[in-house]
Amino acid sequence: MRQRIGFCTTSDDVRIAYATAGQGRPLLRVGGWMTHIEHDWDSPVWNHWLRELTRDNTLARFDIRGSGLSDRVVNGQTLEAWVRDTEAVVNSLGWRRFPILGVCQGAAIAVVYALRHPERVSHLVLYNAYTHGAFTKGMSGYRVEEAETLARMIEIGWGRKTGAFREVFARLLSPSDATDQITWWDDLQRLTADRATAARLWRGFHEIDIRDQLPQLRTPTLAAHVKADTMVPFESGRDLAGRIPHCRFLPLEGRNHILQPQDPGWRTFIEEMRRFLAADPHEDVVMAAQFHELTRRECEVLDHVARGRSNASIAHALSLAPKTVRNHVSNICGKLAVSNRTELAVEGRNAGFGMD
Repeated sequence: MRQRIGFCTTSDDVRIAYATAGQGRPLLRVGGWMTHIEHDWDSPVWNHWLRELTRDNTLARFDIRGSGLSDRVVNGQTLEAWVRDTEAVVNSLGWRRFPILGVCQGAAIAVVYALRHPERVSHLVLYNAYTHGAFTKGMSGYRVEEAETLARMIEIGWGRKTGAFREVFARLLSPSDATDQITWWDDLQRLTADRATAARLWRGFHEIDIRDQLPQLRTPTLAAHVKADTMVPFESGRDLAGRIPHCRFLPLEGRNHILQPQDPGWRTFIEEMRRFLAADPHEDVVMAAQFHELTRRECEVLDHVARGRSNASIAHALSLAPKTVRNHVSNICGKLAVSNRTELAVEGRNAGFGMD
């Protein structure tokens, strides 16, 4: 397996490095914190990921501005800037429609890109994602203090020859005490960004806030999160999935931020992601957690109720008897714990039914 490295230029004149590998349907991986498309290639952390992701796909990856092989001296590390990086890569690739795998901070970038270019994104897989960082409204004092302490550690110790400061981050990412992985993370941190840029990236990632945008997302979405992830709490992933209409949430057993082959959730993640990406988004509806008990037919009925249609109109559209529709509406109300049809219509619209 070999990769092909290329460069493109963003709308604000930043040169972005990207790589493609494999053959088959396109798949874009959007990362964030610490990537280096060349150094990652033979990584003990990423090797099994790259092998699986290129098995049936043409995989594209890129280094966001300020890191890896992309331009290092840039102004601003913001979500808006990282979306521009993504747009430049996609335009250079020439892909018309494709799925995106957003990893950690890359998930927010992927979500915003999909909202701006819904015609191009067929599926979203969001891995160990979060809705908002520590430096945003509503975060607990502990989370803010923790993020600020780590920011100061980067600013003080990132560029030193001793790896003591960088090892803190390596052990958050790979807590399983694999020596080769700790060493690789340490090398990557030295290679991918200088001290000042690393600090700006860390702060920028903690300023991400997509809470208000998630309910607008209509792209079929699978959100997967490692239960024991020490970098992004499991609750953050659960919260994100609950804010996206029809999102499917996949809890994963494991300890590593980047799942390793020994993690019980690794094979589950790969198999479920393949199944999800293979599905036609127009043939099925992946329901959000609160709607998981509804059958497909009940989802169809709820979609019509959310549009304000009568039982007779729904019966005609779905080739059902009016009595059958009435029974479906009653069952849906019971499952969703709502008392009447008006409340049901509101609940359905809030979850994204009846919106196209």
